[in-house]
Amino acid sequence: MYEMIKPQENKRKQRLLHLALSMLLLVLFSLNGCSPKSKPLSPTTAAPYQEENTDNYEQFAENQLETQKEFDRQMEELFRDEISNDQINMHFMLKDPSVFGITKAKNLYSPVTLEALQDSQKQRQELKELLDSFDPALLTEDQKLTQRILYSFLRIEEMGDGKELYTQPLAVTIGIQAQLPILLSEYVFYQKKDIEDYFDLLAGIDEYYSQIMDFQRQKAEAGLMMSDSVLDQVIESCEGYLLTPGDNFMIDTFNSRLDTVDGLTEEEKISYRQRNEELLASDFVPAYQLLIDGLNELRGTGTNEKGLCEYPDGQEYYQYLVYAATGTSYSSVEDMLKDMEQTMINQLLETSNLLRTNPELINQLDSYNYRQTEPEAIMEELKILSLDEFPALAECNYTIKSVPKSLELSLSPAFYLVSPMDDYQDNVIFINENPRFSSDKLYNTIAHEGYPGHLYQNVYIHTHCDSNIRKLLSFRGYSEGWASYVEHLSYTFDNGLSPEMGQLLAANSMATLGIHACLDVYINYMGWDREQVKTYLKYYYEQPDEVVDALYAAMIENPANYLSYYVGCMEFMNMRETAKKELGERFDPVAFHAFLLDFGDAPFDVIQAYFTTWLSEQK
Repeated sequence: MYEMIKPQENKRKQRLLHLALSMLLLVLFSLNGCSPKSKPLSPTTAAPYQEENTDNYEQFAENQLETQKEFDRQMEELFRDEISNDQINMHFMLKDPSVFGITKAKNLYSPVTLEALQDSQKQRQELKELLDSFDPALLTEDQKLTQRILYSFLRIEEMGDGKELYTQPLAVTIGIQAQLPILLSEYVFYQKKDIEDYFDLLAGIDEYYSQIMDFQRQKAEAGLMMSDSVLDQVIESCEGYLLTPGDNFMIDTFNSRLDTVDGLTEEEKISYRQRNEELLASDFVPAYQLLIDGLNELRGTGTNEKGLCEYPDGQEYYQYLVYAATGTSYSSVEDMLKDMEQTMINQLLETSNLLRTNPELINQLDSYNYRQTEPEAIMEELKILSLDEFPALAECNYTIKSVPKSLELSLSPAFYLVSPMDDYQDNVIFINENPRFSSDKLYNTIAHEGYPGHLYQNVYIHTHCDSNIRKLLSFRGYSEGWASYVEHLSYTFDNGLSPEMGQLLAANSMATLGIHACLDVYINYMGWDREQVKTYLKYYYEQPDEVVDALYAAMIENPANYLSYYVGCMEFMNMRETAKKELGERFDPVAFHAFLLDFGDAPFDVIQAYFTTWLSEQK
């Protein structure tokens, strides 16, 4: 699946591509959610405060102002504490930490230990007590929204308490071992100190991976180790990083970044290049060999070849993953699955109706073309087309890069590397050019990652949000749901396709994603085996055994991953349909999307309460 990479994010969200999992309290989301420069969001219309006694009123006003100042102070302190948890996360999220009063990160990498995970429970309790100490009646509307979002986060995280060893830091495409090298290869050198920090990260990666292997051994002792088939896939992804001097993207990217640093002498550059090569040989490559050897030692300890629910508390943990991955407004997994199935069936019916009424579309499926086919040209066209339905965005720069050849098999089809909060100008999108990823979806892939997807969403938040803690928050269901939602819309833009072909491709793409998401639940929550999956797929389209096996394995490798995309997209689509039905001709897509974007990253149970009020106001 497509990804938005942000440095550090827990399994549930993997916010950076969201990268190394974050063991601390809030790094899991990306504190975004903002109060834009527009009208404050409000779920209810509160009656104005009235008091006959002027002294009492003045006392209330003074208490209100002091409370609001203290809330902002506490949120800023929380922001600084979380953003400085580890060096790699801090560097990617802040270009200049000193402006925020931060001088040094606490760790090179966010700790991956049982103790750190358990300690986060205590920190969440402290955060809840802090939030409880603020009377909502004394807060601004934006502060109330921040409070509600944090409460929602805490409720979700509480579902995972006591199940810390179920956390899986290593995964085939979204695990730490797959994504960390990309972050290291894109570690920007703003000044000479950043080069030294990068070297520290390289020198510390072997210790970091040793810590992860200790955690894997604890999982094995508890009977929670991954199966050998999944283990083999993780090992294969690690083998792609056993780099050789003649074919090493870590050397090439380092040298190109070095040339951008002002004031370096040629002698210094030579010394830095040599040091980089030495550290790659002495620490980076051995760290991946350490993972490979350690995982091989644990071969046979993972006996569960089925879904997550086959572990002792697996079903309960999967339920936690569902809410952590989606932030859904559904009250139960069963209710959510029911609507997922219905949405998917509706999309399949739409494809059937389109093909029945326009049979010539079948012949055109092998020959349709978008107006633009080159990545940069697609981005520029989407920037213009997006203005029809989305608010205008501040100008920013972007670079589209190809995934290194050696990593094509272990990374996603595409991903966006999140820009710093204090420098939204420079953005990076990676495209995986491996033949296994269909090139005919490049247009829609770039819509997902660029305009009006992840890049657009990220820059909008950075330029419309004044709350640092909300900029840091990230809910995967919101971010990936948004990108999937706009990808779905991009099929029907004025992109060179006929309207009928655009509708067909959009419905088919959504239905396919829906089948994947439903299988995720059936396998990991209800315990389906391969034969049940094969029978299920026959209802929609016959698939060879190797495809069935691949789908089954994908759901086991990354439980709840597909739900971030599909359920999040479904939530946005449901709100859009409701708004169109309620408002009729008064429905304005630009206003609707501005309403959604003004939240920043937020869980849907919070958004829905505000959506009801927004609809009433629009009427």
